[in-house]
Amino acid sequence: MSRNPSDSARVSRRALGAALLSGASGAAVVLVSAGQTWGEGDAQGGGAELPVTASGSAVSGLPSALALVGLAALVAVFAVRGTGRYVVASVLALSGAGSIAAALLGYGDSEALDRAAVEAMGVSDVAVTSVSHTGWPWFSALGGLLLLCAGLLALSYGRQWPAMSSRYERGGREARGRRGGRGGEDPERPEDIWRALDRGEDPT
Repeated sequence: MSRNPSDSARVSRRALGAALLSGASGAAVVLVSAGQTWGEGDAQGGGAELPVTASGSAVSGLPSALALVGLAALVAVFAVRGTGRYVVASVLALSGAGSIAAALLGYGDSEALDRAAVEAMGVSDVAVTSVSHTGWPWFSALGGLLLLCAGLLALSYGRQWPAMSSRYERGGREARGRRGGRGGEDPERPEDIWRALDRGEDPT
């Protein structure tokens, strides 16, 4: 049984909306999570003790970087067509997968806390105790999952989505056709204005 074209168009529009919402939300979640505390503990050294924390960006800058790449790819999906759209959609999906992996690897990381402890105490012989980790890495992984879903939707339905470039190119050609003179000349270009004057025409 063949699918009604109107049903296919409806599914494509829904996939488009879901991809936009999922991609934008996922990138936002990853970027917000990067600024939050992922690990905390107590730095001990030189007879003193200080609380230290490590943000997501201190643990790893990879999730934020991949989120920005994914966000750029989400926009670029609508600026290209054909094979280019497939490639950009793949980049979007891979950005999400990479964000998930980086967030999960960052959970439990203590190197950022060690660096924070050295900076806080001003000495290299520092121990970090009472180490604990927050749930923000999991939120970052969730954002990566949303980016991955947006990429998969783009790979599955992207060929049916409209492209910004096609609309603008068509509009540009129509406008040039309306303005154009003899032989497709554009009366707004200086060289074509001179040609019109040489023929005795008024280019205005």
